[in-house]
Amino acid sequence: MITFHTLDVFTTTPFAGNPLAVVLGAKDLTTAQMQTIAREFNLSETIFVQPPANPAHTAKVRIFFPTAEIPFAGHPTIGCAILLAEQSHGGDFETLITLEEEAGLVPVTVRRQGTDITAEFIAPVIPMPTSHQPEPGLLAAALDLSPEDLGPHIPGVHQGGPRFLYAPVKTLQALARARPIEPHWSALMAAAQVDSAYLYSAANDYQARMFSPNAGIPEDPATGSATALLASQLLANDALAEGTTTLHLQQGVEMGRPSDLRLSVDVSGGRLQAVRIAGSAVRIGEGRLRLP
Repeated sequence: MITFHTLDVFTTTPFAGNPLAVVLGAKDLTTAQMQTIAREFNLSETIFVQPPANPAHTAKVRIFFPTAEIPFAGHPTIGCAILLAEQSHGGDFETLITLEEEAGLVPVTVRRQGTDITAEFIAPVIPMPTSHQPEPGLLAAALDLSPEDLGPHIPGVHQGGPRFLYAPVKTLQALARARPIEPHWSALMAAAQVDSAYLYSAANDYQARMFSPNAGIPEDPATGSATALLASQLLANDALAEGTTTLHLQQGVEMGRPSDLRLSVDVSGGRLQAVRIAGSAVRIGEGRLRLP
């Protein structure tokens, strides 16, 4: 039997945000066992905590969709770091949690003051655009929208560990109507060589949705990795100024699981220098799990 915890991430409200399972003591689990456990939880991601390869770091972690392992993800990083920090500290604190992820080393600063706790990580890979340019007609059809619903930014595909298609939507009403529609969805994913589409509207601050049905995630309430890669999409559309820009984004609203994410981007000489994602988490439950 091994221990697990569940948390809701990118929220301070229980049963909102993005649910996460954190499995502790996963040193001796095989990849097949971890995949089976992730499929059993059937959450957008499950993170497994192992001893670090470098003792100067906090932990090595592996992250799984219900269907496959992924190199990096935002809400598992935030939730796991907060859990590990809370287990090691009492009262108010500020501490550095360093996670060894498949995409690279991820430093996470965790702060608690009173009942408020937040974590902020630095993306392990600076995101960049790919050469794929989504065709607007196919993109609109795949999302059950009209081409006039898209914009004002140009759609793009960006990578930085994971890889996402970015679809700018003009209004919150169009964002709420969007849904994956076959066979156009599969054609779009194949053409862009991705599994996931991140839709966003800047009509009233930033609000987003993320669809990834091919990865077993019909819709994700909060996607930290896609929010990090959004920095590359915004830079490509001249939507980021020199210096540091901080944006507050909402996701999961249409699902009834509102999530709050903070994106901070450093730009110098027209290039991304650093991308940071911050958010909170609240513990929901814990238990013991039999091994598959």
